[in-house]
Amino acid sequence: MMRLSLFMLLAVVASAMVLVHSQYESRRLFVEHEKALKEAARLETDFERLTVERRAQATPLRVEQIARQQLQMRNPPPGITQYVAAPGGASVQGGAP
Repeated sequence: MMRLSLFMLLAVVASAMVLVHSQYESRRLFVEHEKALKEAARLETDFERLTVERRAQATPLRVEQIARQQLQMRNPPPGITQYVAAPGGASVQGGAP
C-alpha cells in the first residue's frame, strides 16, 4: 500500500510539472505569435509605402527629367529620325541611316 501511495504521489507531481511546462510553452508561443503578427503588419505597411514611392519614381516625367539632367540625354534632331509605317503603307522618312 505504501508503494502504491508513493507511486501515485510521484505520478501527480510529474503530471503537475508537465501541466506547468505546457502552460508556460503555450504562453511563450502566444507572445511569439503576437510579435510575428505585429512584424507582419509593419512589413505590409512598409511594402505599401515602397510601392507608392516606386510608382512616384517611375512616372514618365520623372524618368525624362533624370535622363535630361543626370544623363545629359536629349531628343534626337529631326534630320536623323526615321519613321516606319505599318506593313500596309511602307514609308520611311528622315535623313541619315
